Amino acid sequence: MSAFVPMPAPATGRFIGAAHHFPLRVYFEDTDLSGLVYHANYLRYMERARSDMLRVAGIDQRATHEAGDGVYAVTDIKIRYRRPARLDDDLMVESRVTAFGAATCAIHQRVRRGEELLTDGEVSVAFLTQQGRPQRQPRPWIDIFSRLMTGEDINP
Repeated sequence: MSAFVPMPAPATGRFIGAAHHFPLRVYFEDTDLSGLVYHANYLRYMERARSDMLRVAGIDQRATHEAGDGVYAVTDIKIRYRRPARLDDDLMVESRVTAFGAATCAIHQRVRRGEELLTDGEVSVAFLTQQGRPQRQPRPWIDIFSRLMTGEDINP
């Protein structure tokens, strides 16, 4: 009889102060013919990191969406590519809430390889009704963003 061996958990990030750090690795499917990470994949990396940041902070987007209470949508994005990433690179996506309003949130994100900055971007999102109209974010979420903006550690 063999002992039960738990499955490894998916990659997750964690907060260090107000910044969320999300690790990832570059796989072959992320690269283009030149062997560099295809530009659109940086947006995917940043999306994964933002989703993880909200989850780790205690914001349950899935439950809110399934209850019909609203969903986030990207309203604006600005990205700057500085250096390329390559196959097998270990990367870190750092995300930090830089502003928020009743229905909006702005997040600055950086993709690094070690200390080297590869990409950085500014992403704005709006909290929308099922009909696609802006609406107020849940009050507990505003409280979380406020704590993040002041640099309060929110790790459990």
